[in-house]
Amino acid sequence: MTWKTRILQMITLGIKQFRDPYYQGFAAQLSFYFMLSMVPLIIIISQIVGSIFEESLYDAVGWLFSYLPNLPMTDEIKGFLTYNFAGGWNLLFAFIALWAASRAQFSMMRIANFTFTDGRSTGRGFWRERFRAVFNMIVTLGIILLAIVVLLYGGRLLEVLMADYLTDADISEMWLVIRWPLTLFLFFLMIVSNYYVLPTNKFKIKEIIPGSIFASLGLFLVTWVYSVYIKNIANYDILYGSLASIVALMFWFYFLAWVLCLGLLFNKVWKDTAAPRK
Repeated sequence: MTWKTRILQMITLGIKQFRDPYYQGFAAQLSFYFMLSMVPLIIIISQIVGSIFEESLYDAVGWLFSYLPNLPMTDEIKGFLTYNFAGGWNLLFAFIALWAASRAQFSMMRIANFTFTDGRSTGRGFWRERFRAVFNMIVTLGIILLAIVVLLYGGRLLEVLMADYLTDADISEMWLVIRWPLTLFLFFLMIVSNYYVLPTNKFKIKEIIPGSIFASLGLFLVTWVYSVYIKNIANYDILYGSLASIVALMFWFYFLAWVLCLGLLFNKVWKDTAAPRK
């Protein structure tokens, strides 16, 4: 089978499966759960980073805001990155926050199972899948924390390794160049881990790499295009007034949800069109 033939088959199979009505409300549902999950997820990460590493979450990822869409709600999101919870950080609060943050994971698990079983199943029961979503969120948190630690201490580690060879100014400039590819790789690793743990029936890593690459590139492309659209074209204040910040954020989440869904579908049609082994 030639690449041209395979691509045409992938497009045909993807369109055929995508016509199922189950997909039509998925992006709106997932964008809503993204909104609900964002605050508890940031609170959990900021508490862990602040209590263990005594650092602010904004110190690690604040520089990314210069590349994200300039939404009216950006200042509020920055505030959450330096958020300090007033009460005690205990197991009950941690579980409640994880339960709330795993809503988006649960929705992704259902669409992943639906996609990879050709619509025959969305999981193995509500409660079993719901608790599995919490576990998957813990795995995702671990990868996010690893990325944050690398971004926090990567520059200092580079200073230790290159102190005898480069000046401090050269090391700082090198870190500014390195941290973008490093951030992209860690982001890609998070996409791969989610695509691996979300389906009930596991797949080999090599079978989910194509869709992970597609989703990673798609997420950055959507973010960049939406950023340009927000800055130069859109004016949500005219229609939505004080709700413009929420509407703008929901639209961004909506497009990101479609990309994640298409990444799952890409893995499905990629596997279905793979040449059988002799």
